[in-house]
Amino acid sequence: MNIGVDIGGTNMRAGIELGGSITSQSNVLLENKDSLSSTLTQLMDLIRPYTKYPVKGIGIGVPSVVNVDKGIVYNVMNIPSWEEVALRDLVEKEFNLPVSINNDVNCFTLGEHRFGAAKKYKSVVGMAIGTGIGSGVIINNELYQGNNCGAGEIGMLPYRDSILENYVCNRFFEDTLGMDAFKAHEAAIAGDSKVIKIWEEFGGHLGVVIKTILYTYDPEAIILGGSLTKAHQFFKARMLDSLKDFAYPESIKRLTLLLSENENIALLGAAALMDQ
Repeated sequence: MNIGVDIGGTNMRAGIELGGSITSQSNVLLENKDSLSSTLTQLMDLIRPYTKYPVKGIGIGVPSVVNVDKGIVYNVMNIPSWEEVALRDLVEKEFNLPVSINNDVNCFTLGEHRFGAAKKYKSVVGMAIGTGIGSGVIINNELYQGNNCGAGEIGMLPYRDSILENYVCNRFFEDTLGMDAFKAHEAAIAGDSKVIKIWEEFGGHLGVVIKTILYTYDPEAIILGGSLTKAHQFFKARMLDSLKDFAYPESIKRLTLLLSENENIALLGAAALMDQ
């Protein structure tokens, strides 16, 4: 039994992992994000009720670069006061429990590998597509995070006039349509042909990301998660079509593409950090 914590730019969630499921959870909207002490108090208050259980430890996923060995997080996305926070030491001191911290998309990928749709694969890349795009990498059943917890940041690679991320995240729809991806999804469902074409274009760009992952890591499976994947019916065909020019056709034949379906998978992955 472990506590899993998922920190986002707008809210934080915590829950108890038991037998591969989240048995209890709660969330809190982040307030006063410019105050380190205020946000840390919110975090501790969120975790505290779960420490009454006989847990082994606390795993925390954070949208940032993490010094995993020291448990320090840097420049946490959308939380200005978290420029450099020795988070592990603070949480361990508060609750006298072992704590492990990692990037949030690494937690998502670890959760899918341990408990989700990707659990039967030895090598997996998980990709979360939303405000931005991030990836986590499993190689030979182990989380590969790189020297600075930065492995898998495919979205930062140069692409066209910018970087890949700007073509496969919410910003793409804001730039091309003047609306966010949620509204673009609604418009596509309503049959707006212009918007549907933009979703198809998005699928082509996402195909480039998948090919980049294949050239870099050559995994058995790639699992897609994040808010934009809810519109997969509008981009899936174009995404798959864009893979036809991949240099190694046999790799495409053997690749499994998956969609994340467990809304608690990031919490499960954070909890699984304690068993790494």
